Amino acid sequence: MARMHLVPPERAEHRTIDGHRVCEAIAAIGDPARVRTWAERFSLLADPGRLALLLALHRAGPLAVGDLAVATGMRDPAVSQALRLLRTAGVVAGDRDGRVVRYRVVDQELGALLAPCVAAGHVEPEPAVGRPRA
Repeated sequence: MARMHLVPPERAEHRTIDGHRVCEAIAAIGDPARVRTWAERFSLLADPGRLALLLALHRAGPLAVGDLAVATGMRDPAVSQALRLLRTAGVVAGDRDGRVVRYRVVDQELGALLAPCVAAGHVEPEPAVGRPRA
């Protein structure tokens, strides 16, 4: 049996069918700590409320809790709780301007992941009442 260069020693004696593909798979998985980090990011996205908040912040930029509540249809306390979790995870940060705190996405890798989601769900906002449509 040919020795595969990326297979850890504790798995080296296992029989494989496509050894070169096993090495490719191991390379794709990479560092287990990095896999855990991404799994944690995905768990943050698994909640529709948190995902809605992140999509809104990614598209619109910094927003306050009340504005996020209006945009997402969530209640202020639910927005605050979700933002607290996202802030603790290092995904968003808040910038204080007097009594107002505006939140923004600070995890650039997560932002890159959100970009196609925002683009796919893009809806043009309705024009303000009294303003002619373009």
